[in-house]
Amino acid sequence: MRAITDSATMLRRQVRHIWRYPSLIIMFAALPVVFLLLFVYVLGGTMGAGLGGDRAAYVGYLTPGIMIMTVATAAQGTAISVATDMTEGIIARFKTMAIARVSVLTGHVLGAMVQTFIAIAVATLAALLIGFRPAASPLDWLGVAGVLALFTFAITWLSVALALVSKSVATASNLPMPLMMLPFLGSGFVPTESMPAGLRWFAENQPFTPVIETLRALLDGRPAGSSLAQAVAWSAVIAAIGYLWARRLYNR
Repeated sequence: MRAITDSATMLRRQVRHIWRYPSLIIMFAALPVVFLLLFVYVLGGTMGAGLGGDRAAYVGYLTPGIMIMTVATAAQGTAISVATDMTEGIIARFKTMAIARVSVLTGHVLGAMVQTFIAIAVATLAALLIGFRPAASPLDWLGVAGVLALFTFAITWLSVALALVSKSVATASNLPMPLMMLPFLGSGFVPTESMPAGLRWFAENQPFTPVIETLRALLDGRPAGSSLAQAVAWSAVIAAIGYLWARRLYNR
């Protein structure tokens, strides 16, 4: 019970930071929106034709990848936030207080999830404004929110661990950057069938692809099939690794 109360207190601290510095959310949402506009308006005609449709069809194909790219972009901000707390000494002060130790990291994770979902909402709104027309039912949208929450939770814990293993804020800001490339090296922007054999194997077996395919199916109003189980499994594995690694580093 104490851990829950202390975690709620730390969450309020993170939400106040979000409220005082809204530019962070703008920054997290800006890059995915820029890529959305770039791919749709510069490459969308060609890409849409390759999918057997037009530019509007490519917007529908691209949006799930942009959502996941937003999660990866926000992970960098989480790592910076945790590393800043570590280097400025506030974490050392928290450790001397009579609070649940896990609540400090949990507050960062929950606060980052709030921040990430706001950024995803901004990116999704941008997609709707330029022609994204999902066929998802209310139940499908609930599934989209659940998959995004699971994957965001997992990536956020991983980014916390990467921050704790870093020696400086600069290092922490760089370590999560490879995550931003994985939507490109998956099915986020083009079908994996169009890739060379080696790259295609990697794209089809890395964690971002089943999450993107699950979102794409749900937003199209189709059954997610086996990709949903894979997405949940990958999220659980990444979350467990990130949490155990972060807890070990924090306690040390």
